[in-house]
Amino acid sequence: MSYDPRAHSRILVDGPDRAPARSYLKSVGYTTEDLKRPLVMVAHSWIGTMPCNFNHRELASEVMSGIWAAGGTPMEVNTVAISDGISMGTEGMKASLVSRELIADSIELAAVGYSFDAAVIIVGCDKTIPAAAMALARLNIPGLVLYGGSIAPGRYRGRDITIQDVFEGVGQHAAGKLSEEELEEIVDAACPGAGACGAQYTANTMATVMEFMGLSPMGSATVGATDRRKRKVAFQAGELVMKVLNDGLLPRDILTRQAFENGIICAASTGGSTNAVLHLLAIAHEAGVPLDIDDFDRISEQTPLIGDLRPGGRYVALDMDRAGGTRLLAKRLLEAGKLHGNVMTVTGRTIAEEAAEAVETPGQDVILPVEKALKPTGGLVILKGNLAPEGCVIKVAGHERMYHEGPARVFECEEDAFHAVTARQIRPGDVVVIRNEGPKGGPGMREMLGVTAALVGEGLGESVALLTDGRFSGATRGLMAGHVAPEAAVGGPIALVREGDIISFDVKGRKLTLHVDAAELERRRAEWKPRPPKYTRGVFAKYAAQVSSASKGAVTS
Repeated sequence: MSYDPRAHSRILVDGPDRAPARSYLKSVGYTTEDLKRPLVMVAHSWIGTMPCNFNHRELASEVMSGIWAAGGTPMEVNTVAISDGISMGTEGMKASLVSRELIADSIELAAVGYSFDAAVIIVGCDKTIPAAAMALARLNIPGLVLYGGSIAPGRYRGRDITIQDVFEGVGQHAAGKLSEEELEEIVDAACPGAGACGAQYTANTMATVMEFMGLSPMGSATVGATDRRKRKVAFQAGELVMKVLNDGLLPRDILTRQAFENGIICAASTGGSTNAVLHLLAIAHEAGVPLDIDDFDRISEQTPLIGDLRPGGRYVALDMDRAGGTRLLAKRLLEAGKLHGNVMTVTGRTIAEEAAEAVETPGQDVILPVEKALKPTGGLVILKGNLAPEGCVIKVAGHERMYHEGPARVFECEEDAFHAVTARQIRPGDVVVIRNEGPKGGPGMREMLGVTAALVGEGLGESVALLTDGRFSGATRGLMAGHVAPEAAVGGPIALVREGDIISFDVKGRKLTLHVDAAELERRRAEWKPRPPKYTRGVFAKYAAQVSSASKGAVTS
């Protein structure tokens, strides 16, 4: 049976009884002929507060032109976005993960409220990408995700720099290694224009993951935000969504178990952000696809690290684009039998068919052959143990310590830990424990880039370990365990840790261990009392009441 490209909109606008709806729509410029065409939502999160999404209006205009040209009627809608980089280290960072749910909800509401037949969702900053995929999985209408693109790297004293250098510069300044004037020079240079954070941090990780899962056209994500090609990419996305609509290709047709495995492989092979774990679990939940936190460790263990990308490597996202982009990455992995080549994409072609068109730049060393992998296994590792029964996530880029044991330095919030680092109160060998920052306890599971970057800037990145029930930025590097679950707010073992307790990270053994005997832990548990909620009304209170464990993707229901 053929797919009706106006299956939704004809209910909204066709027939005498829908005359009021047509009248409203004509008042904002749509004609009778426009309303006889499929109605296509062009959703984005333009906001005048950050570079990541600053080009979305321009891209939306190009997408809409493509839709018009291909026989559809586009309608622009928008939602919010929170900049992790700007809000990092403040109360505002709690809004970031919460915004993932709100963005997905608002896209879903607009799509249902206006009976859209299809959707192009333009994304940028970290949470907008999984939110778009979550919304498409819920709606299951033909659609695709279009990434706004990476920011270009800044130039400082003859070298490329990114926002990571600014965060680490804060620690260097606190340690007396960098003057205030030099820090401000880095501030001025690091972010030269529009686009999401420049390396394989969360935004670029999730953008490339969307291609490997098939929700974004392959080759679209690595084109930079200010690259002249980006407008053409956006126009083609508008044309493509009409083909997807006419073919009746639905998101849940694409979002198979193998598609999710390809997404994990993409993240692992490029040293991508630990946030990919949280977000892919959430998308799988919406798509009804079984996915477990242990799947990430299993798949990563079988995936070579072949993308030499910052923060663990040398290159930024635009270097990957110049080297050959995601098609080259897919080709390398397929040649080694490490990828599901039969996964369908929104282009109507499989991953293998897309990878066959890869063009490698001679002499590039950004995307390596598998036999020259930086590391034989991928960058995502799941540890469990008596301190994280449900698991925690670390990123291993190839040179980190495989074992660390030391005394706990316990902090009840991120701000206290940051103050201790900048006041030079942390010593080599310490294990920094930051708790009450989980999905419920934060609420919102803040990222700890301010703390981790300050540790690196202080020169402690190779001698200190850190664990938290909060999250880490994709820019984080070093031996850092995030997403520790169960979290402190629900009485997880992290709530029972005391100053000076010995904690060990055994990466090879996949263990995170609190070296306190079981009887003592039970005594502490009997004494433990939950902390009063930080919010009693509003969006944060609602989120804290509904959110699941990080091991389940921190989804709300």
